[in-house]
Amino acid sequence: MVKKSTILGQGMTEYIIIVALIAVSAIGVYSFFGKTMRNQVAGLAAELSGQDSGAQIGAAKSSAGKATQVANKDYNLGNYNEGANGASGGTGSGGGSGVD
Repeated sequence: MVKKSTILGQGMTEYIIIVALIAVSAIGVYSFFGKTMRNQVAGLAAELSGQDSGAQIGAAKSSAGKATQVANKDYNLGNYNEGANGASGGTGSGGGSGVD
């Protein structure tokens, strides 16, 4: 006979695994499109405040173009870090500081 607490523990473990997979996916998407999203939000904020947002829109287009170039390349476990560095514009070992 299986105890009820064992079943509840299994359900919680499955839930944690699903949440972790979603978090990893979100981090991956943000690493490719984060700069584009930040530039678009900056452009929206500038327009709402009555300023010209041409520079932010241009930066968003540039970032989106770079993300497209990186996304079109084939990466595997041997060279995946190159894709992460290419998306953020860095050339380091992948340990980034969180600042672009």
